[in-house]
Amino acid sequence: MAYLPSEFFARETIEVARDLIGTVLVVEGCEGRIVETEAYTTDAASHSVMRPKQSVVMQHTFGYVYVYFIYGMYYCLNFTADCEGAGAVLIRAVEPARGLDQMRERRKTSEIRKLASGPGRLCQAFGIDLRDNGKKIGQRIKVKGRQSTPQLASSKRIGITRAMHLEWRFYDSSSPFVSR
Repeated sequence: MAYLPSEFFARETIEVARDLIGTVLVVEGCEGRIVETEAYTTDAASHSVMRPKQSVVMQHTFGYVYVYFIYGMYYCLNFTADCEGAGAVLIRAVEPARGLDQMRERRKTSEIRKLASGPGRLCQAFGIDLRDNGKKIGQRIKVKGRQSTPQLASSKRIGITRAMHLEWRFYDSSSPFVSR
């Protein structure tokens, strides 16, 4: 299974968010199938609008890692997308596949469903933090092509108070690893 080329991320952010479902996140020996994402562009909930200085990488690149820190305790992993404008895809949940012992140690849990279901848990399990922000996908953080065809579903994004009507959350409805 080959790694995704940077051109994959040059497309419209919503397409990238949808097409990432079923691909495989790879970070230094840890791997997992992406089962949930959310798209952010220039909508009112996006960092490109709410935090323009912090989110420069999502406004001017595609195929890069955008990591931010929230609630004073969690990191969130995003991939920048769209060569025409601002865009980032939040990786909300992953189904762990390799490196489980390392993920369990980082998360301090043996319960596999709690390793990477949710953006904060995912970053902790995979050892992702601000040192990854602004780096090109394919350096430390990589994405392999789809392993299988997911049962794709969509809904409103989670945990936002603006642009709540947009159904830009995508997930594999057959996966027990989706965050909620």
